[in-house]
Amino acid sequence: MFSDSANKIAKEFTKLQTQSDIKNFLLGVLTPGEIEEISQRIEIVKLLKKGVSQHEIAAKLGVGVATVTRGSKELKLGRFKSI
Repeated sequence: MFSDSANKIAKEFTKLQTQSDIKNFLLGVLTPGEIEEISQRIEIVKLLKKGVSQHEIAAKLGVGVATVTRGSKELKLGRFKSI
């Protein structure tokens, strides 16, 4: 079921053509807190890719180590190649 939801969202993203379109879409479907959380997760991935330790990332961003570990696990699965 989750995969079906992800497919629906991905389909809508493919219709968006500009950064402005994407921003307006995100502002329309997500709460400010959800937008902040996604932005933070992207930052976690960027820092992990730079080789920053999980504990350092957690301290810097004020998140739990478990949140950073989740990002690390997803990286190991081959996700986030474009980030």
